[in-house]
Amino acid sequence: MTGQDWLEKDFYAALGVPKDASEADIKKAYRKLARKYHPDQNAGDANAEAKFKEVGEAYSVLSDSEKRQQYDALRAMAGGGPRFASGPGGPGGAGGFEDLFGGMFGGAGGAGGGPHVRYSTTGGGAGGFEDILSQMFGGGGGAPAGFGAQPGANLAASTRLPFRSAVEGEQVTLNVGGRRMNVRIPAGVKDGQKIRLRGKGEPGQGGGPAGDLIVTVAVDPHPVFGIDGRNLTITVPVSFPEAVNGATVTVPTFDGGSVRVRVPKGTSSGARLRVKGKGVKTPKGTGDLIVTVEVAVPKNLSKAAKTALEEFAAATEAEDVRAGLAEQAAS
Repeated sequence: MTGQDWLEKDFYAALGVPKDASEADIKKAYRKLARKYHPDQNAGDANAEAKFKEVGEAYSVLSDSEKRQQYDALRAMAGGGPRFASGPGGPGGAGGFEDLFGGMFGGAGGAGGGPHVRYSTTGGGAGGFEDILSQMFGGGGGAPAGFGAQPGANLAASTRLPFRSAVEGEQVTLNVGGRRMNVRIPAGVKDGQKIRLRGKGEPGQGGGPAGDLIVTVAVDPHPVFGIDGRNLTITVPVSFPEAVNGATVTVPTFDGGSVRVRVPKGTSSGARLRVKGKGVKTPKGTGDLIVTVEVAVPKNLSKAAKTALEEFAAATEAEDVRAGLAEQAAS
């Protein structure tokens, strides 16, 4: 972006905010528009891409108090238009364009001032507007350092991992935009999770930061274990007598070993027991193994078992296992 572009573009209009908008209002407007026009949401839409760059340029100036003040001053001297003149008899007289820049450079005419400097802004050659901005910002072309910098676009990729690789972490090779990239998938990723890798997307423009790489991970299911954050999960069947009387059962662990877990008396199906330190190992710590108890219901009973069950039912027929359910449902 050239200095003349900086003068001609209405950054307030680009963000849809008034000229007296607060910093919070500017940030809010930018975030809303950036989400709306982000390349990830508008793949292949050139108009959306241009709008995304436009709001980024506007925000880079209006979010910086010093740049915003200079921008407002220049626009005021130009009457908000594309070009302006400051020759004799024009708007560059007392309090005008020359006084503005004289103040900026410490060279304003008048008492206590240095030599009076006259700037010409009617041409594009030496001494024109571009030269003025070059003097202001110390560079050729007029824009402040970092002005117009745009972050690179985010890239998307996907990969599928075996369950064990998802638990332990895995380095995978991805083909992203014609580039082969080695990417480390952290331990504990679950099916459908999106991993954001900072700075692995498209390079930025004008000194802007690179975009991110967003990897969607599919995880093959395991016949026994599941994953919930840093915790591993497992469902363990227990018999009805074990649930009623309590028991110690052997539970397999993900590392190939096993642990002995105590099932308390009167444990209901669906109860969860916790085994410390047998979950996913991550740099932030190791999770637990969550054991869900499932009371097994036999499908085929022997004659003796049926008789025993009938005797049990007769002995407990006075107990209403659904007592209070209706009242709670109506509350």
